[in-house]
Amino acid sequence: MKTKILVVDDEADLELLIKQKFRRKIREGEYEFVFASNGQQALDHVAAAPDIDIMLADIRMPVMDGLTLLSKLRSLNTVIQTVIVSAFTDLANIRTAMNHGAFDFVCKPVDFDDLAATIEKTSREVQQLRGTLRAIQENNILKMYVNETVINFMAKPGFEEQLLASETLEATVVFIDICGFTALAEQLPASIVVQLLCTYFDQIVREIISQGGYVDKFMGDSVMAVFRGEYHLDRALDAALSVRSLLKAPAGVIPEHISHQPAVSIGVNTGEMVSGNIGSVSLKRFDYTVIGDAVNLSQRLQSVAHAGQIIINEATYQRIKEAFQCQPVGKVSLKNKAQPVMTYEVLA
Repeated sequence: MKTKILVVDDEADLELLIKQKFRRKIREGEYEFVFASNGQQALDHVAAAPDIDIMLADIRMPVMDGLTLLSKLRSLNTVIQTVIVSAFTDLANIRTAMNHGAFDFVCKPVDFDDLAATIEKTSREVQQLRGTLRAIQENNILKMYVNETVINFMAKPGFEEQLLASETLEATVVFIDICGFTALAEQLPASIVVQLLCTYFDQIVREIISQGGYVDKFMGDSVMAVFRGEYHLDRALDAALSVRSLLKAPAGVIPEHISHQPAVSIGVNTGEMVSGNIGSVSLKRFDYTVIGDAVNLSQRLQSVAHAGQIIINEATYQRIKEAFQCQPVGKVSLKNKAQPVMTYEVLA
C-alpha cells in the first residue's frame, strides 16, 4: 500500500535530498512525496488530497509557520500524522508541537536513517488509524441493516455458540401498514417512492423508539415493532397512537396533481412469543425475530384495520380498557382462527 507524504519546508534543497534518499521507495511505488514551501500551501494540498498519510513539516516558514499549520490541520483531516522536522529543538517548541498533535520530532540537520525509521513507524500508525475508522464506518453501516438487539448480542463473548438459542417472553407486537402506498407508488417515479417511504418509516421509527420499542423488520410498506419489558402493552399503544396522528408527507415531494394524505392501519397484540434467530444454517442467513400465534394475530388484526384504525382483540381490550378509550368494531373472521374474533378500535 502506497504511503503519501507531504513535505512542508521552505528549504529548496530538502526536496532534492528527499527524492535522492528515498528514490528506491519512490520507484517501487511505496512512497509518494508532495512538496509545499509554507503552511498555507500545505493546507491547500490537504484540502485537495484527502489521501495524504504523513506530513513532514518545518517550524519556521514564511506565510504560515509549522505550529500554526498544526493547529489548523485537524479541522481538515483527522488521519494525517505530522512529524516536525526542524532545527528549533528547544523544549518549548517540542511541547507546543506535541500539544498541537504532532506525532514525532526529527532534528535538523536530518539523519535520513532516523527519518526513514520515523516514516515507517508513522506509516504503520496511520494505517492502523485508517483501519479503525473503516471498522467504525462498517459497524455504523451494519447498524443500518441489523436490528440493535442482534448488535448487542454479537458483542457478548461466545455469541457464535449461542446463535440458535431462543427464549420465551411476554411482549407486544405492533404491525403498522401505510395505507394506499402501493397505488401511490404506481403514479410516482421510483426515486420519489423510495424517498417518501423512507420518510414515513423514519417518522414511524422515531415514535417506536421514543416508547422503548424496537423495529423487528420492514416488510414492503409495513413495519413490525416489538415492545418488551415493563408496561410493554401501554407503551406499544402510545406509540401506535402517536404514529397515527403524526405521520406527514414531506413538503414538496408529492406532485400537486396527486391527492395524497398519509394514513396507517395498525394491528396490536400482546402475549407469549418465542424470540431467537430464525433462518438457515446452510445459507448462513438468520433473522433475529419473534414468532408465535401472538405475533401472527397482530398481523391479521392489522389486515382488517381500515385507514386510521388501531385494532386489538378482546383479550387485549380487557387489559387496557381502563387506561385507553376504545370502541367495539365487531367480530371478524381471521386466517387460521376457527371462530370469529371480537375486535375493538383504540381511539385515544
